[in-house]
Amino acid sequence: MIRFSFLFLFTLLLFSSATGQEATLPPSPPTDVIAKDTPNDAGGSITITWKKSLDDIGTVRAENKVKGYEILRSTESEGEYEVLGKTTAGAQTYFDTHAHNGVPYYYKVRALGIQSFSESLPSAPAKAKAQWIDWRRRYTFLLALILALSIVYFINQAKSGKQLFIRKIAGLEAVEEAVGRATEMGRKIFYIPGISDMDSMQTIAAVTILGQVAKKTAEYEAKLEVPTSRSLVMVSCRETIKEAYSNAGRPDLYNENMVYYLTDDQFGYTAAVDGLFVREKPAAVFLQGQFYAESLILAETGNYVGAIQIAGTAQPAQLPFFVAACDYTLIGEELFAASAYLSRDPKLLGSLKGQDVGKFIFLFFIIVGSLFITFGIYDLSFLFR
Repeated sequence: MIRFSFLFLFTLLLFSSATGQEATLPPSPPTDVIAKDTPNDAGGSITITWKKSLDDIGTVRAENKVKGYEILRSTESEGEYEVLGKTTAGAQTYFDTHAHNGVPYYYKVRALGIQSFSESLPSAPAKAKAQWIDWRRRYTFLLALILALSIVYFINQAKSGKQLFIRKIAGLEAVEEAVGRATEMGRKIFYIPGISDMDSMQTIAAVTILGQVAKKTAEYEAKLEVPTSRSLVMVSCRETIKEAYSNAGRPDLYNENMVYYLTDDQFGYTAAVDGLFVREKPAAVFLQGQFYAESLILAETGNYVGAIQIAGTAQPAQLPFFVAACDYTLIGEELFAASAYLSRDPKLLGSLKGQDVGKFIFLFFIIVGSLFITFGIYDLSFLFR
């Protein structure tokens, strides 16, 4: 019995010694370290690849001798290397995104064992540099080129006198009716260009539409009033109306006081405009541009005073309120198409038709790509990356 216990203890000591010795042994080093400039970027990046250690089974598990890799960098092959970063076991790629363009760098990859490590040989020198063209986006460039050529083509068609078809938009057809109604009733027309500043595309569209509305009011000698919530919008509206009145041949009717600033505060502005609606009882109200929670308050007050209302916004959440409370509503893209529709300017019409071609192309790819993905045939999403 004593002899058996001694043999068991001796075997256990031998096994423990072998296990500890194995744990202190370094894993085999990574090999074939290659450093290259990262393609299709603006510079400042080098891609490092390597063949992983033979002791790396690819995942972080207890029996894997490699727990990860450290990436080291130096500007001299035999110089001092600094640690750039770490990756997990199984990794074979690392991006050095802190490289200076034109500086040669050498890289080593260190396989980290349980208690020790081993290093690869240094890579050949690599320099980061910027590329002129990102070839990954060549398909996007091609689609943009097709869109640009379509716009140029339709602009030339419009300039040559060809009639470009645009479907009727009821809200824009009613502009003349609204202005005429205000003229007959001898009441004002209020134009509200939203509550956003000139950095909003919807505000720009609203100011563009205002130019066409102002031209009509000049021709009909109707009274136009434009309260704004942004000082820059006020200045833009004044210039737009002044030009419209001049184009209509009635610069004498223009008065800069027809456009004025109220306040930047959202509900302060809303309350002030509502007060104007109730006191002035306008015959027509235009709500064009970017609106938020104040949309229904303004539209309901305009409805209450009996004004004919033409609204337009690209804010999906506000459209139901305008549809419910206004006589006509420009929905989404119709707001941006309104200026071309009203002015019939060849450049605007050509741009509108060219954009329609672009939308058709994108819609075609979306439908075809969806069908391909559904049936597992091919992935077209790379075209738009």
